[in-house]
Amino acid sequence: MESSNGFVSKEQLELARSALESEDPSSVSPMGGQPKKGASVGKGTCGGLHDPAEGALYNNDPNYDSTEEQDGDPTIKDTPRKLDAYKRKATVIVEEYFATSDVVSTANELRELKLPGYSYYFVKKLVSMAMDRHDKEKEMAAVLLSALYSEVIDPSQVYKGFSKLVESADDLIVDIPDTVDVLALFIARAVVDDILPPAFLKKQLASLPADSKGVDVLRRAEKGYLAAPLHSEIIERRWVSSMNKTVDDVKVKINNLLVEFIASGDKKEACRCIKELKVPFFHHEIVKRALVMAMERRAVESQLLELLKKTTEEGLINSSQVTKGFGRIIDVVDDLSLDIPDARGILKSLISKAASEGWLSVSSLKSLSPPSPKESVEDTAAKLFKMKAQSIIQEYFLSGDIAEVSDCIESENSSCSPDLNAMFIKRLVTLAMDRKNREKEMASVLLSSLCFPTDDVVHGLIMLIESADDTVLDNPIVVEDLGMFLARAVVDEVIAPQQLEEIESQFLGTESTGNKVLQMAKSLLKARLAGERILRCWGGGGSSSKNGWAVEDVKDKIGKLLEEFESGGDIREACRCIKELGMPFFHHEVVKKALVKIMESKSEKLWGLLNEGFRSGLITSYQMTKGFGRVAESMEDLRLDVPDAEKQFGYYIEKAKLTGWLDSSFGIGPTTKSSYVKENGTNI
Repeated sequence: MESSNGFVSKEQLELARSALESEDPSSVSPMGGQPKKGASVGKGTCGGLHDPAEGALYNNDPNYDSTEEQDGDPTIKDTPRKLDAYKRKATVIVEEYFATSDVVSTANELRELKLPGYSYYFVKKLVSMAMDRHDKEKEMAAVLLSALYSEVIDPSQVYKGFSKLVESADDLIVDIPDTVDVLALFIARAVVDDILPPAFLKKQLASLPADSKGVDVLRRAEKGYLAAPLHSEIIERRWVSSMNKTVDDVKVKINNLLVEFIASGDKKEACRCIKELKVPFFHHEIVKRALVMAMERRAVESQLLELLKKTTEEGLINSSQVTKGFGRIIDVVDDLSLDIPDARGILKSLISKAASEGWLSVSSLKSLSPPSPKESVEDTAAKLFKMKAQSIIQEYFLSGDIAEVSDCIESENSSCSPDLNAMFIKRLVTLAMDRKNREKEMASVLLSSLCFPTDDVVHGLIMLIESADDTVLDNPIVVEDLGMFLARAVVDEVIAPQQLEEIESQFLGTESTGNKVLQMAKSLLKARLAGERILRCWGGGGSSSKNGWAVEDVKDKIGKLLEEFESGGDIREACRCIKELGMPFFHHEVVKKALVKIMESKSEKLWGLLNEGFRSGLITSYQMTKGFGRVAESMEDLRLDVPDAEKQFGYYIEKAKLTGWLDSSFGIGPTTKSSYVKENGTNI
């Protein structure tokens, strides 16, 4: 199952599309004017593609619509034969997409057609075919359009495609009785997903005959859907319930197919059932479940091993999934020992048999040696911490108290264990991904406010990415969600872009969901206005932020408020302005800019502001440390304007340590120039 075929929020889809957005600002937008309209297509088309009526596209054919050629790409020769070929290929692409749910492959196939001027027809065909199918396909169609918008399909082509659909409503209703309601919902969804401008409805109404079904469609979209209270959430979730396939559902199906296989012995049928699950990233569960059955019922051991061998020989279950399945059993072998005597010995035997038959690589497996007493104690401590971490996070989502979270973590992880810090980060993001945008934003803010070492954060993110194959079953949009968390971590300077590349190096060459997550994060960061868009994704700056402020806007406001304070402003007013920014995770920029100004002007008035900010809790010790760190990283550039910058900075570091702003271990390492996310050529 591809992650792209689940519920995707408006904000996330906007960002996913912007990640693929062309750098050409002159791309055509439907906002700039209404595309050329054509006459309604004749009956018999019904949005259909390979009907005989559509096969004969000639000027003397009553079903021939010349505007479908005249409005094509001017760079190509407009011939009925070329359009007819495009239609046939478009039908195949849509059918394959409904079968595979693979957004990336669909996008590539459309690009390979190299006929962008006919993309409106793909829009029309995709929607018309989805209209005559189940809610699952309707949701898939809506998600695909949002993903392809702008990058693969030009906005004007999306606009034109929906225009053609509205004009064809009288024909569509012949084969699809509920055309008015379904097409109205597609149009409303397109408006909510920002791929159609709201003005589309009025412009289309003005161009249609008063008695056409298209008018009914547009009125239903406007009054029945878009005018309703909370219409965005209602529209976005209308078809999504049919898309959810949970982990438990898949596990039940896996168990059933293995039970049936044991009873029948039909390997061919079992392989067919495995294919029909369409969860290649979850095949390790088949391996795991088959091994457990083999350990529980020794009489069917050979039969189950033969099935696993056949699936690997046919490439149905790949080697990484086989290894992962065995690894999962190794992880729980001690628990299995409670029900299966000598579970460890039996598992060793199974591993030996699989390796001797050539379908398992023993070198890639974990050790099966019994854990030492020390490891057992550590494992118990980790389990207890996970339970407490979940409680801490749930309380944070209710209270929003970052200081309380920090105190709780310090109490529960007094030894500052890197592994426990990483576990907390994994749990925080996992819980947030299963909630609304408010909690996702709160999680990002907390992540940037905690005093975790960067290595611990990276470790936690790697753990999240490694578990993405499992998470996708409970959260179909894990690629978009987790990709956004990674991108946000870079924008918030929780991790550096170079560290994102280091994480990616661990997943190179894999077809896992984790690799797709990393590609999504990189795409988001490369998009135009990346910093602004990513900060906006979940509302920006938590519950008190000024939504929509770009990073550069915030930097500018910080610079101005510091200048005003330095020229005679009130310290309380300055603190109020900093608080009103609503971006506590960005207060290190206040520290950085204030320190630079202090060293440039050799006036310590701003030092008093920093002192008040720290004393009142407005600037946390983490943000203070981060601000000093940013100055240290930019020292090479600062020396060009302030020759004695390094000497001054050393003095202020010692002074900050004496006042308790910095830990005594803080110092200036080798001066390096940081590489930050770039937005329009400027460092963030």
